[in-house]
Amino acid sequence: MWGSSGTPADSFYEVRPECTDVPKTRFKIKAGKTLSSRKWQAAFSPEGYLDIGKTLSRIHRGGIHPSIRGEVWEFLLGCYHPNSTFEEREQLRQRRRIDYARWKEDCRQMFPVVGSGRFITAPVITDDGQPIQDPIVLMQINPDKGQALSSQENGKANGNTMNPASAMEPVKDKKIIQWLRTLHQIGLDVIRTDRTLVFYEKQENLSKLWDILAVYSWIDTDVGYCQGMSDLCSPMIILLDDEADAFWCFERLMRRLRGNFRCTDNSVGVEAQLNNLAAITQVIDPKLHQHLETLGGGDYLFAFRMLMVLFRREFSFCDSLYLWEMMWALEYDPDLYGVYEDSDTDNERAEGSGSSKGKAKSKRHCGKYERENMKVKGSEEPLPISIFLVASVLKDKSSKLLTEARGLDDVVKILNDITGNLDAKKACSGAMKLHKKYLRKAKKT
Repeated sequence: MWGSSGTPADSFYEVRPECTDVPKTRFKIKAGKTLSSRKWQAAFSPEGYLDIGKTLSRIHRGGIHPSIRGEVWEFLLGCYHPNSTFEEREQLRQRRRIDYARWKEDCRQMFPVVGSGRFITAPVITDDGQPIQDPIVLMQINPDKGQALSSQENGKANGNTMNPASAMEPVKDKKIIQWLRTLHQIGLDVIRTDRTLVFYEKQENLSKLWDILAVYSWIDTDVGYCQGMSDLCSPMIILLDDEADAFWCFERLMRRLRGNFRCTDNSVGVEAQLNNLAAITQVIDPKLHQHLETLGGGDYLFAFRMLMVLFRREFSFCDSLYLWEMMWALEYDPDLYGVYEDSDTDNERAEGSGSSKGKAKSKRHCGKYERENMKVKGSEEPLPISIFLVASVLKDKSSKLLTEARGLDDVVKILNDITGNLDAKKACSGAMKLHKKYLRKAKKT
């Protein structure tokens, strides 16, 4: 039975015993507050229709029990519409798994390490498409020479000789060259991602993360792969056993965040959110905004990491998941599924999707943050709650920043000190209060 003070959830995400400097987890499973498996199952009709309004407030109050977190996230992220049946969702799941298997096979044909249970951490091709004849590269890409070398296991070739004829052929297609050039960077990021977790001591889990990111970088030709995506994808691998299901959960999350990763010669995508953060701070805390501008921080680049990877570095692994699901429950819009599906091609869309296109959405089925946005009339896209979360952190540290920050290094140091000291629920509550305050003040101006 759960204790009245709550049961720690760390056992679901075991930390390696030698890692003693990880942030302490605050999230606890609490009876009557945390969304349990029983409450989750009770929200479905016999046919499978989900009364998601029943679950959103509970998620905001106490998060999701780790045993059902993956399947609940699939709804929160818009993988499935709540107004769909069990049968319709299963058909859609199987179709998506086939799509993923097809894309993965396309990638394997271009680079056989994909799907082999291994991954690479060294460049395999030059900018002009010539294979790199390096012993480490050859050892990593050859499927007959044992496990891939990674910087975790072996930093140099182990002395085995290899026939260069087994290496890659020259490549002319620019799209393939660009994709191949990202694969080793994905590998380097994979071995650094959540390395404190026992889960990633297994090579198969590291390679699964690498495979998903490799496939995603191939199909998303606009954005490809960028550093930080591994931090966003990692929880999906842990929460969902099926690799294809984890891929689609990550793909739906990237629908929300890919604008942050889109870069041009003149700008980085996240700059738009940083500009919005500056505008919000100027409205709710003009003294702090002026102080940051005086220090040369008016571009708010010090908040770059928080927005790019959604506070993954500021919280423990378990608490970051709790923060994410609270954010998504607050922002939840049942139309999200239809928006994502309508942007896919017809032959990728499953029949019987359960979409509510053309129907007026019920406020009861929307998250609290989304309901607040629905009150505001206007054509502008609502700002994500993540921006108000960062604004809430700045507001909370306003006094310290105003009195102690004498340069940008001080700002970064003060904000770095929040790592492990933030309460996810309080941060969300603070974001909601600032959102209301911002809407009121913005309306007056």
